[in-house]
Parts: sequence; structure tokens; C-alpha cells
Amino acid sequence: MIGVCLACLPGMASAQVPRIQGQGAAASAMSNAFAAQADDPSALHYNPAGMTQLQGVQILAGGLLAGGTTNFTSSSGVNATGDRNGSLAWPPPTHTYIVANLKDLGITALGNLSAGIGLTVPFGSLTRWPNDGPFRTATTFNALPLLDIKPTLAYKATENLSLGLGADIYTFSGLAGEGHAEKQSIPAAGVKTELFGKDTAVGFNASLLYTVLRNPDGKPLANIGIVYRSQATLHLSGALLANGAKVSDASATLVLPQIITGAIAIWPVRTSEREWKLEMDVDYVGWKSVRNLDVTLGSGMTIAQPQNWSSTYAVMLGTEYKWLALESLPNWEVALRAGYTNQQNQMPDLTYDPGIPSSDLHIVGGGIGLLCKEQGSFLGLMRCGDLGVGSLKPKAIGVDLSFQTALYEDRTVLGNRNPTVDGTYRTTLYNGGVSIRMIY
Repeated sequence: MIGVCLACLPGMASAQVPRIQGQGAAASAMSNAFAAQADDPSALHYNPAGMTQLQGVQILAGGLLAGGTTNFTSSSGVNATGDRNGSLAWPPPTHTYIVANLKDLGITALGNLSAGIGLTVPFGSLTRWPNDGPFRTATTFNALPLLDIKPTLAYKATENLSLGLGADIYTFSGLAGEGHAEKQSIPAAGVKTELFGKDTAVGFNASLLYTVLRNPDGKPLANIGIVYRSQATLHLSGALLANGAKVSDASATLVLPQIITGAIAIWPVRTSEREWKLEMDVDYVGWKSVRNLDVTLGSGMTIAQPQNWSSTYAVMLGTEYKWLALESLPNWEVALRAGYTNQQNQMPDLTYDPGIPSSDLHIVGGGIGLLCKEQGSFLGLMRCGDLGVGSLKPKAIGVDLSFQTALYEDRTVLGNRNPTVDGTYRTTLYNGGVSIRMIY
């Protein structure tokens, strides 16, 4: 049994292109074109320098329901369907941010400094294929429930320039999935093979937000955002199992790539009554750092798992139209949002992994945002400012909703190192997000 497992051993780890899911429903509705706007607490993820735009203490928390399928057809006509381990990935990826403007809290000695902490699920890769499927020797299940803990600072250096700096502490926890990277396959009849591992690694991010033009009220009309996220390396340590029994200790190295984002946002309309924003962001993702996922067993034996991924670009376009003074909803703000993303494939045919949807990708989506200010009425029953308790009564409370469809171009894989993987893949994924925002 051990010999069979080693002969067909799959790689331990997998990853999915960053930000495909969104880390805040408002940004997600604009296809994540948000790094130059960055004006809610999810700025802590998209562009930490934007935290200086926020007043008081603000909290944003939410989650994402992700579903969809991948349909496979081999060259001989054999079919299989993969999903997200069910109709929806569970537990759902979540995001939480707490941001504070220290000056507003009476801490003036540090100047125009804002601080925050975030918790996100940055990859959320989760794919299941039938145990009797045509490429069960390659993969039947992939999961990467990685957490990113994000302590972050932002400083307003001048009226028009803000800088951000933060850490990305990548780790695993039972709060998300089973608390480790995992890959399963069935290399031979009756032999269910599982590799798993976990580790903690630290990276960093640095950012800036520059306002080129303001309106007479001092609000930005044109912003430029730049964000750098460093590479981080996880030395995954775990085990190889066969039918649930431990065969050997196992380890592998997973490199999380550096990401460079450039963004520009303009507001053709920005008055006291309405705002209209247009934004374009471009991501460079250094996937070329993923050269292999070699697995080393406790005996010292190394099983080569070449990857040789390619670095990619993603272009994100987003728009938001916001009503600030509706007669029918006094003291409410209402926003409509939409966006489109074009993203490149990073995996060559030779090392294509059915556990990771990868082809050229088009994402379309939209959403709505509602923000009720302190004097606004909630369902005509009570003021929004009375929804809290004591000193925790909010100045405003809001909800953002988003929906995205990820349309992967059909991809035909030929010449894979595991011939059972060769065939055509057709993938469509759906994401529905919600975020709740509290302003104090």
C-alpha cells in the first residue's frame, strides 16, 4: 500500500489567485477596484493608506457564499463534475476589520495616525471531485483554509498624501475548515491518500494614497493608489495518510507570491447630493515564485512536484453611484455598484491541477450599499443611532451586498504529467457577499 501511495503521491498544497472572492462586499461589487477609493474599513486590505480617510472607530465584518461547478470532458468523452465541496463552500470565507483614527480618540501626540487590525481568508481554495472520477489518481479534494491576521498602521503625511504599513501573519486555525492545507486522491482502488500540513509565516504590505484633485468641499476628485504585498513562505509540516492511517511524516514548501497593485479613481460627479466614481486597478501577481511543491517524507525521500507557474496580471474596473440626500430616505446613503475583472491563467498544461480552477477569467458583478446615519429611521420604527447600547450607539450603520459571476474560459489541457488530467475544463463560479459596517 505504501508503494502505491508513493507512486501516485499528489502535491500537498494548492492556492487560488488572490482577491477573486473579495474582502469586503462594497469592493467586491466593484470587482475589487477599490485601492484608490479605500474609504471604508476594508481599506485595511485593499489599500491601508486609505485608513486615514476614516473618522472615529469603524468596524466592518462579513462573509462570502461561494458556489459553482467545473465540468470536465476527457479526450475519450468521459465526463466528471467538480464543486466547492457541496453547493456552497463551507465554512464560508469571512472578513473582519477594526480601524481607529487615534486623533479622534484624543491621542494627538502621534499626529495623524490611524491603526487597525483585520482578519481575512485570502485564498479559500476548496474543490471536490468524485472519488470514482477519471483523474482520481491526481486529486479528489483540495483545501487551503489559510487565515491572514493584519495589524496595520496608516499615517497622513500631508493633506494629499497618506502612507500605510502592515504585517500579514498567515496561519491556519480550526476556525476555518480543518485548520490545515489538505489534498486527497485515490491512486489505487481502495486506497484513499491524504496529505496535509500547516505552518505560520509573516509577510508585510506597504501602500500610499495620493489625492491629485479635490472639490471645493475638500473631497477627492482624483486619487492614485499603490500597494505592495510581500512574498511569504509557508513550510508546511504534516503527514501522509492512507485510508486514514499515518504512513509517514511529510513536509512541503508553499510560496505565497508578491502582489503589486496600481490604481486610479476619478469622481466625475461629487456634490453634497450625489457621487459617481470610476476606478481602474491593475494587479501584478508574482506566481513565478511557485516553482515546485516537492514533498519530503520522514525518511528523507523527496517526491518531486514541479509547478513552474507564470506571473499574471489582473485588470479590475469598477464604478459606484451614490445618493447622499434622498427625500424619500432622509439621513440615508444609497449606493449602486458594478464591476468587471479580466484575469490571466497562471498554470501551464504540464502541471495543471484540477483542484485549482485556472484559465483566463472574466468576472462580472454588482451590488448595493445602504448606510443609515444617526438621525435616520430604521424601518420607520427607531432611529439608527439608537440601535446600540449606551456609549456604543453608532453614528451610522450600514450593509453592503454583492454578487459576482466568475466565467472561466474553456481550457483544454494536453500533455499533463498525469495523463488522466488531460481534457477540457469548463468552470463557472458564483460569489455572494455581505458586509455590516458600524461607525462610532
